[in-house]
Amino acid sequence: MLSPEDVDRIHRWHEKAAKGIRDENVRTFSYLGHTIVVPPKVMPISGTSALLGEAVLAEVRADDRVLDMGTGSGVNAILAASRSRDVVAVDINPHALAAAKDNAERNGVGGRITVRHSDVFDAVEGRFDLIVFDPPFRWFAPRDLFEAAITDEDYRALKAFFRDARAHLTVRGRMLIFFGTSGDLPYLKQLAADAGFTSEVLGSQELTRDGWRVEYFTFRMR
Repeated sequence: MLSPEDVDRIHRWHEKAAKGIRDENVRTFSYLGHTIVVPPKVMPISGTSALLGEAVLAEVRADDRVLDMGTGSGVNAILAASRSRDVVAVDINPHALAAAKDNAERNGVGGRITVRHSDVFDAVEGRFDLIVFDPPFRWFAPRDLFEAAITDEDYRALKAFFRDARAHLTVRGRMLIFFGTSGDLPYLKQLAADAGFTSEVLGSQELTRDGWRVEYFTFRMR
């Protein structure tokens, strides 16, 4: 459980981060061998993104059916599609969906990725061998769709994800989940355990900002 001091620190961190990542310009990233174009209303690639991206490249098998939950600019769907021919990418942000489609075509995997508007699993059909999810870390109310990529009021989407994930996994199904201590990591672990998932850490990264040490993790959950 987070202490009141941790909660206050995360609130201040969120306000600073939310301002720092906004940009009214189109940005182009060279990311793990791919070119990703990110329009202003879509979450950019960060310095910790590769922690999940590299895990996706290592995890996806050629015969996997993959779901990229909250795809954003499509980065993890594109990485998955470099290995698998059957990838579904979903998001609630229409600007993200357009960016994901464009980036998939730009990187030669448009025919392998189905991009769909979905609030968590609402418009998702069938089961998957792998689900990739980089969820919002914070639990505050987002002020717009852009901010909904980093904050999820009362962890509504995160709770819905763990409630319904099992019904969308095959017998060999597993999940890659990215999360950090700039969110309520103990709560994420509790939700996963309560839903019957076991977790292992595939990779971690530590940063110090404003005198505060923040850790990021990629988990494999089964």
